[in-house]
Amino acid sequence: MLETLAKQFKNKLPFVAYRKPNAILTKAILQHDDSLHTVSDFTESGFVFAPFDNTKKAILLPFDEILEEEIHTKQFSEINNVLRDPSAEAHKKYVQLVQKSVDTIQHSEIEKIVLSRKEEISAVKDHFELFEQLLHNYPTAYVYLWYHPKVGMWAGATPETLVHVQGSTLKTMSLAGTRKLQEHVVVSWDQKEIEEQQIVTDYIVDQLKTITTNLNVTEAETHQAGSLFHLCSIISGRMISTINIGDIIKTLHPTPAICGFPTEAAKSFILSEEGYDRKFYTGYLGELNERVETARNRNRKNQENSAYKAVRTNSELYVNLRCMELTHNKRILYIGGGITKDSNPESEWQETLAKSQIMKRVL
Repeated sequence: MLETLAKQFKNKLPFVAYRKPNAILTKAILQHDDSLHTVSDFTESGFVFAPFDNTKKAILLPFDEILEEEIHTKQFSEINNVLRDPSAEAHKKYVQLVQKSVDTIQHSEIEKIVLSRKEEISAVKDHFELFEQLLHNYPTAYVYLWYHPKVGMWAGATPETLVHVQGSTLKTMSLAGTRKLQEHVVVSWDQKEIEEQQIVTDYIVDQLKTITTNLNVTEAETHQAGSLFHLCSIISGRMISTINIGDIIKTLHPTPAICGFPTEAAKSFILSEEGYDRKFYTGYLGELNERVETARNRNRKNQENSAYKAVRTNSELYVNLRCMELTHNKRILYIGGGITKDSNPESEWQETLAKSQIMKRVL
């Protein structure tokens, strides 16, 4: 598969390769021309790659050709202390932005703002070797390598589901709070992190309750993603008959987990104060309206109906976290964290350093 992807890249043709959490097989979608397709009403079928700013178009790679196979990854030797820490100026700028966010939250209706920063690293490691190393290092994440000659190349290993829809059944997650893995130490969450995760949960439930039935929310549990822990609740239900996947996406994106709450006020602060374009970081990606055939009757005694198959559409979308943009000689990392009224600016900076290690490990 990697040789096929390299050929596709050489020919400047769009592709995406991805492996779902805990899966064995890696899937690739190859587009046969270099047209730039976008989503108009979410009835389209293909692999969607959407930006953070939901006023901008999401890109679609149609299912022109699909490959699926196991990629046998190898362990790469790790070279320590090669990558420099961010500059003192970057540190100062981010801490000041966090403090401004805290001040804004304390004197406005906003309860949470998700800030981010980017970090540029000079690197020339082969794109496909990098993807192979992501596959090796993060078996429980959604790992991908995406390319379009008119847009660029991105790679990532994200722990967060935006939404998974099978027929009319949907499942999403509320993920917030971050702790670094410490050997032999049981994770204990403080009130700030518990409240931060509850804000996300309450928002998602409130958004979905008028367009779903049988809504169910699990208790928040500790969820491991690489060397980090998060608080996570699973939310599931059934879409009412007049609702489709586009309605669900528009309802959920952007969630408080990657934007803040209330959404529009937090988003306005981000777009005016963050000082750079997030592009596809904290957007979403994945299969949109993939047609899947399933046997309608699995009772072996009923041979008369055994030939009939049901066709339904599945959509499985993930939030684009723990990601990087790949250029010819640079890797642009995107890292962020949730800010509330109790946030400590220096602690938030340290959290972004911990999160950046997810991507730096493969550089």
